Amino acid sequence: MNKQLIECVPNISEGRNNEKINEIARIVETVEGVKLLNVDPGKATNRTVITFVGEPQKVIEAAFLLIKKAKDLIDMSAHSGEHPRMGATDVCPLVPIANISMEETAEWAKKLGEKVGNELDVPVYLYEAAAKNKERQNLANCRSGEYEGLSKKLIDPNWKPDFGPAKFTDSVAKSGATAISARDFLVAYNINLNTTSTRRANAVAFDIREAGRLKREGNSISGKILNDKDGNPLREQGMFKHVKGIGWYIEEYGVAQISYNLTNINVSTLHDVFDKTCERSLARGLRVTGSELIGLVPKKVLIDAGKFFLNKQERSTGISENEIIKIAIKSLGLDELAPFDPKERIIEYMLEEGQNKLVDLNLSQFANETSSESPAPGGGSISAYCGAMGAALGTMVANLSAHKRGWDSRWEEFSVWAQKGMEYQNQLLSLVDEDTNAFNKIMEAFRLPKESQEDIDLRNEAIQSATKHAIETPFKVMETAFQSMEVMKAMAEIGNPNSITDAAVGALCATTAVRGAFLNVKINCGDCQDKEFVNRIIEKGNKIVSQAQAIENEIMAITESKI
Repeated sequence: MNKQLIECVPNISEGRNNEKINEIARIVETVEGVKLLNVDPGKATNRTVITFVGEPQKVIEAAFLLIKKAKDLIDMSAHSGEHPRMGATDVCPLVPIANISMEETAEWAKKLGEKVGNELDVPVYLYEAAAKNKERQNLANCRSGEYEGLSKKLIDPNWKPDFGPAKFTDSVAKSGATAISARDFLVAYNINLNTTSTRRANAVAFDIREAGRLKREGNSISGKILNDKDGNPLREQGMFKHVKGIGWYIEEYGVAQISYNLTNINVSTLHDVFDKTCERSLARGLRVTGSELIGLVPKKVLIDAGKFFLNKQERSTGISENEIIKIAIKSLGLDELAPFDPKERIIEYMLEEGQNKLVDLNLSQFANETSSESPAPGGGSISAYCGAMGAALGTMVANLSAHKRGWDSRWEEFSVWAQKGMEYQNQLLSLVDEDTNAFNKIMEAFRLPKESQEDIDLRNEAIQSATKHAIETPFKVMETAFQSMEVMKAMAEIGNPNSITDAAVGALCATTAVRGAFLNVKINCGDCQDKEFVNRIIEKGNKIVSQAQAIENEIMAITESKI
């Protein structure tokens, strides 16, 4: 159910001709499912950074089209600019955003590199996580000599491109070479201090950043810099790996800030850097007043931050995504200098913009949409929503128990149950729309042409594939709703006794979801030609219905004994 998302940040060697820049950037939007997030041209560097995001295969298609269009429109033999560069598309890094590992992202980078090299005759160097050897991990090495040195570099056996031509052809003279990688997400993040002193802001930055500060005699600011035996300055390392930082004064705000670049948020998280900056600031007589994020961030950054601060408060983390993000915004002070709208600052939310989801409707709208003459949403979506409400009630009891006076020592125990309940709730909410989508896919299959025997065969195949999906979706509702009953049962047994009937109603909702979804499974099975598949699903479904009813009976018995 969770989509894999990667971000692509190609840098093209054109920052002055808006017509060319826009034509190159717009090609990305021709690939359905890819979202163009930002186009940032620089005149002095004669370079534009383009940012887009989507599922891996779609992003690779869009990146290929962008590199092709840049090759068509940019002539590197006539290019000049302040930034190091070697190609029309100089670099094209892929960044894992959601539900995908760096290793998987590196494989997609290699696929893109191979396609660009083979089909566009552009020399490609793989760097960072996609590099084939250690020397090529560093982009500076891959780009050494820049465009002007490319003709000699290509014929050097040590610098043969990973893909594409190893000679300076007329085509390569125009396109240059492209460096393609998989790398971590970079977060540009500023922390505000209650001082105007750049020097004091720097003192805190040096405590935090990986490079730390120069070692001096007597650990004195004015002491002589200490060197190693080769004459290189010695450094006292800072607290965090993969963090760069410097203090500066922002005239616009009238305060000093620490400007950080977090280059590996899996190793050094934003909330840890913020928390330690607060600690080191206080030690130096300063106070952090807030912070600001530059650009967009993956949702995980703020979810992890919200959970971190909730744990510090000994509060349950089994609450809605929106509430967790709200805690993160307030705890980090992201709205101190300007309003912070998650819908405009979180990559995943930007992708959802414009989508018409049932779960985004309010209660009245959802009920009215259901009661309309449209056949969807129908019983499958309603079963999923009923299951989501059941899981929500179980989660509510867990959260009330975590916050119950006198039960403070048990907050972690109930937080674990609340997190489980929230996971079930979110899965079932996603299945509300998925069930309607499954029905719509059947309708789309029936609308396919049937003019020839080939058309008929393709249409029948599409109908059967859509029918199987329309069986598997409500079956997933059954499974998830049944599994969620573990939360309601636990809350009936050990949860806040004042809310035991809420746990019971949650169980009734879950059983209804199971039985309702099974009706949809069975009716759709009638149109499925794979009878072995049908028999297997029906057998499993009957077992789940029986098990759900048994657990409901247990929960109701516990409830009746306590009220």
